[in-house]
Amino acid sequence: MGEAKRGSEQGPFRAAQLSDGDRYELAAGHPVYCAPSGAQHGGANAVGALVLGTDPKVTEVGIDVGYSSAADELRAPDVSVGNVPDEPGWVEGVPPLALEYADRGTDERELADKIRSLLAAGTRWVWVVRLSGARRVEVHTSDEPTRIAREGESLEAAGVLANAVPVVALYDREAALDASVRNLVERKVPALERVIIRSREEGREEGREEGREEGAARALRESIATVCTTFGVALTEARDAQLERSSTPELRALFEALVRGRAWPE
Repeated sequence: MGEAKRGSEQGPFRAAQLSDGDRYELAAGHPVYCAPSGAQHGGANAVGALVLGTDPKVTEVGIDVGYSSAADELRAPDVSVGNVPDEPGWVEGVPPLALEYADRGTDERELADKIRSLLAAGTRWVWVVRLSGARRVEVHTSDEPTRIAREGESLEAAGVLANAVPVVALYDREAALDASVRNLVERKVPALERVIIRSREEGREEGREEGREEGAARALRESIATVCTTFGVALTEARDAQLERSSTPELRALFEALVRGRAWPE
């Protein structure tokens, strides 16, 4: 497919004419060539997918997934959050959150057109991560002016993400891993709650208040040990002794503080 000259007139191509692996998107029926990613760009895509895909609220994430919101439109964000079905072919509609990495050589006109197309079709946020110059992320929405989030700040996507995303976590692999560990631990909290509830129910059936409390406390101590191992927090003799003498509410508060702060609260 040769790249057609863009203009106000409708282009001749349709998304159904493109196959998986073709290096083109479509804008109003006009092909838009998508060049291979450089090392920095390609690595950044993986970093972004890691931190977004592990968020406790996210169930679907994809890289370079093709979305066709109309017969003559096909867009493939670098990273898509939501609406990534495990099915062949192009996805109908758009993702609620799209992440784009822009480096030197990015066609700014084509990027702006892609952002407009995604927002017009229903994407709630398009985050553009700038790989050249100071670290910064442009936040595009359909109903507010574009804003810039810089290093040291965080990004939010209410209803799509449970946790705020530090700007640095979309660039730096270690920061992304830190955020992802926090996300993964939080994803296990509901499982912990089920263990506690089951322990209480078992104790209630046996008519033993002491058994209920002991079961809940034991589950919390085990979860605290797991969190400490994950975050590299040392379990000293003094801390072990604190765990043994703490009540269930105290253990629950300690667990939540560890998850939030990734350090033993002093």
